[in-house]
Amino acid sequence: MENTLFDLTGKVAIVTGTSRGLGQYLGRALAKAGADLVITSRKVESLADFKCEIERIGRKALPLELDVQDHASIQRMVEQAVGHYAHIDILVNNAGCNVRKPSVDITWDDWNLVLDTNLRGTFFVAQAVARHMIGRHYGRIINIGSVTSVFGYAGLAPYCASRGGTKQLTMSLADDWGRHGITVNCLAPGWFKTAQNAVMYENKEWVDYLVDRIPMKRPGQPNDLDGAVVFLASDASRYVTGQTLLVDGGISTGATRALPKKD
Repeated sequence: MENTLFDLTGKVAIVTGTSRGLGQYLGRALAKAGADLVITSRKVESLADFKCEIERIGRKALPLELDVQDHASIQRMVEQAVGHYAHIDILVNNAGCNVRKPSVDITWDDWNLVLDTNLRGTFFVAQAVARHMIGRHYGRIINIGSVTSVFGYAGLAPYCASRGGTKQLTMSLADDWGRHGITVNCLAPGWFKTAQNAVMYENKEWVDYLVDRIPMKRPGQPNDLDGAVVFLASDASRYVTGQTLLVDGGISTGATRALPKKD
């Protein structure tokens, strides 16, 4: 196998939502594979430490302000990124949010917050970046989904709707932009502990129940996503598009639990 298949040297990647959590792990994996980064947050000052970390790896990192609910902010970020690096090769659409409530308690504003961030934001960031990729006839777009792209869970109605939409959106964009040399795929993590869901992992009974349903018998660790994101960003995946890659320890094989022990 060619050693260059997974080499991202000379590539530039935008990774949205990199002030914390999985966004930083995804960006770190791309930088270690050789990519220079554009890192984003609604508060650009929150990116200072991560910028320094990427530079210690030996790669460049350009921190930019981005609010994916604001169309002007999206356009400004992409223009600044292209102005700085001259080209964008990879987009990781990671910025997202969640509201956990029983469905009967979800408000109009709750719904709009989650869908506007996770689905509308994903589309318009991809659109803005694709306009630059089309002229170069090259691009790798990775939309971050979730196991909820294919499963439904109680208390997560807007989130499940947004992530299911991300899966369908990915297939549509793959068909639309494939002729321009752009691949569009959805990277769908399973149950990973993040700042958004950390409170759930404080419940030992819930964690035990979750682990029992995962064939690998553990929740995901952030580095479990490294290989998948580098694969989808690299030439190794040049003929892979419109796909949803579940990195979930196997939980999507079916919600099974161990049989109770007999006396």
